[in-house]
Amino acid sequence: MQVETSAGGIVYRRDGDDTLFLLIRDSYHNWGFPKGHLESNEAADHAALREVQEETGLGVLRVQGTLDTIDWHFRFRGKRVHKVCHFFLIETAEQATTPQHAEGITECAWVPYDQAERLIAYDNARALLLQAKALLVRAGVIGEASNSPALPALPALPALPAPPELPA
Repeated sequence: MQVETSAGGIVYRRDGDDTLFLLIRDSYHNWGFPKGHLESNEAADHAALREVQEETGLGVLRVQGTLDTIDWHFRFRGKRVHKVCHFFLIETAEQATTPQHAEGITECAWVPYDQAERLIAYDNARALLLQAKALLVRAGVIGEASNSPALPALPALPALPAPPELPA
């Protein structure tokens, strides 16, 4: 079995009081995060920054933390491949993106957490988004409920009748 090592980033930026996350859409119409192969002797965090720049056109990026490494298996040209991908939390102030069409990136989108959670196609990527949000909450970058839809208020329960008087 062939093993491939990649690195990628969960990229966020502040927009006023909001925190937005960058998603990319691949040629299969799945939303996820920018990632790609490590080059020879390249550190995973450097590869993550390079891949984010290449796939999204963002220039000024800063690694803010290390996230989980995920892995999955797939078949490519009849061969079984084990893909291992190291992820990093990356900050930018830039908004304008340019999808790398030559690599099958069809679209880039800045979205709030709740929308990103709904759009992301794969469970392991959704888990990384949750981990990124937890790091940002701990760092005080975003509030606990930031970009999360408010839960609807529950209707008030009717008052219970007074208990019956017990005979003496």
